[in-house]
Amino acid sequence: MDDEDLVAAAREATANAHVPYSEYQVGAALETADGTVFTGCNIENANYSNSLHAEEVAIAEAVKNGHDEFAQVAVTSSERDGVLPCGMCRQTFTEFCDDDFRVLCDEADELAEYRLGDLLPDAITAETLGR
Repeated sequence: MDDEDLVAAAREATANAHVPYSEYQVGAALETADGTVFTGCNIENANYSNSLHAEEVAIAEAVKNGHDEFAQVAVTSSERDGVLPCGMCRQTFTEFCDDDFRVLCDEADELAEYRLGDLLPDAITAETLGR
């Protein structure tokens, strides 16, 4: 899938966000190794620690459907402010993806591209756990 289509899918996902507290909608579109795309949106809870991030929702949907190899993700917000996956989401991506995994962030009229290894160097992995 090309970058623009992936970002468009992430933008569409923001419409389903449940954000009564922050009013900050986030959408993610995760492309699997075979080209299937799963989307997610943030789901807030009054107890913020129980909130779900858009990236987590997309990963969960993909894994639930039998996918565990991913090519890239696009992340956007209703503000189009270049939102990046948080540290927790970066660590979750590390469970499934290598350092070259592409992370596209929607910055108004352009896309910023990152690699997971640059966003989370020295991540906790099975190898660091001795597994």
